[in-house]
Amino acid sequence: MKIGTPTEIFEGEARVAMTPDSALQLQKLGYDCLIQSGAGAKAGFADAAYEAAGVTVVADAAALWAQADIIAKVRPPSEEEVAHLTPEKLLISFFYPASNEALMKQAADLGASVIAMDMVPRISRAQKMDALSSMANIAGYRAVIEAGNNFGRFFTGQVTAAGKVPPAKVLIVGAGVAGLAAIGTSTSLGAITYAFDVRPEVAEQVESMGAQFVYLDFEEEQADGASSGGYASVSSPEFREAQLAKFRELAPEMDIVITTALIPNREAPELWTEDMVKAMKPGSVIVDLAAERGGNCKLTVMDQKIVTDNGVTIIGYTDFPSRMATQSSALYATNIRHMMSDLTPGKTDGTVVHNMDDDVIRGATIAHAKDVTFPPPPPKTKAIAAQKPKEKTPELTPEQKRAQEVAAFKAQTKQQVTLLGVGAVLLLAVGLVAPASFMQHFIVFVLSVFVGFQVIWNVSHSLHTPLMAVTNAISSIIILGALMQIGSGNWLVIILAALSVFMAGINIFGGFLVTRRMLAMFQKS
Repeated sequence: MKIGTPTEIFEGEARVAMTPDSALQLQKLGYDCLIQSGAGAKAGFADAAYEAAGVTVVADAAALWAQADIIAKVRPPSEEEVAHLTPEKLLISFFYPASNEALMKQAADLGASVIAMDMVPRISRAQKMDALSSMANIAGYRAVIEAGNNFGRFFTGQVTAAGKVPPAKVLIVGAGVAGLAAIGTSTSLGAITYAFDVRPEVAEQVESMGAQFVYLDFEEEQADGASSGGYASVSSPEFREAQLAKFRELAPEMDIVITTALIPNREAPELWTEDMVKAMKPGSVIVDLAAERGGNCKLTVMDQKIVTDNGVTIIGYTDFPSRMATQSSALYATNIRHMMSDLTPGKTDGTVVHNMDDDVIRGATIAHAKDVTFPPPPPKTKAIAAQKPKEKTPELTPEQKRAQEVAAFKAQTKQQVTLLGVGAVLLLAVGLVAPASFMQHFIVFVLSVFVGFQVIWNVSHSLHTPLMAVTNAISSIIILGALMQIGSGNWLVIILAALSVFMAGINIFGGFLVTRRMLAMFQKS
């Protein structure tokens, strides 16, 4: 069978659903690949690159739709494109069936099969085909870059000869895939980053990325915030009021606000109101990633950048993935390739097996065998479960922290005194029965153990791993014992002691060197 990709006709769309690399993988499954001439040009893929990968370049869209058995594209098809479908053809693209019922019915009436990449169910096995997440990841990253392009200051704070520059404060509303990508980009640029989500279980993810999670003092937050599959659900009116009150409190402090909040099959919730925009400082930036669904900001204008009377820039672009067309195309083409792998189970003969009993294929199929198959039934496999949030540990007061430190010091001192007392008693007992020559070496051994253990074990744990700490402690005992034996006067003992100092020293200094190199890998450059 032949799989083909036409040029996207949607104005401003630069992505392409097939890349030379993905074509090579599709050919391994047994498919012949077609591409319309110039389809990948805006994404940086020339016709010559496709030809080198064994792809047949077709002159125009009509010829491609006629020759291909499977059509892979990015944007939902137009009415003219759907008219090219026949009962033998399979269309794979974003489709948004809830908003394009007429197109879906037209495709079903023609007998074609349609797989909507935006309907891939959120189960673990389908993550490799989750094109929505792939594009949201890029949109979140690009949103921060776009905000920085319109923001008049550094993200990170600096102290220069010309004065001190404070770091930017960034608020990310919504901690889904796009939100987490924005958080990672913002923190890596050095901004003080805050994040809010109606699902408190994502707080741990947010904080692990270096951002501060914005909590609400609201009892129903956990119950109202999440729905199955990890998506946000509709909040209660009381929760919404508490949420807006928190945003009004934060608005005057924030330099950049990036909103990503969406609810499946609904208009985007309004979270950043007009009075919040008016409360922001001149030069602040709002990037609304929900602009295509109405926007989270009251003043957002879809596909436009506006500047308010008080100097706040509001960006409502809907083509963030297309602004990084090469990267977006590579990820989306990989999602398509994985979908084709599932449609060709265990085969390399290039034939599609449209198994409607498969959770992923059934969930993504919206038209098949002259029937509209949307909405799909719930998948037999459970969606990716949201973890229950850990209980927040109450923050200790300075007095409580001091009391804990004093108690820990007393306990440690008591333990050390006890061990010293027991050791002294044992040493005395041994001294009463052992000869003087043995006691001389035994005392050296005991002192080496005690001093070596104390020296190494009191080093901060951030400077070495637990395993390295144990080996360094043993080596320090060897060094101390060897140093005390060097002055024994016996040439054999002196040589052995010197060798012990040399080899144990290599272990200690080499261990710390390796540990520091490991720690450097996790530090920001």
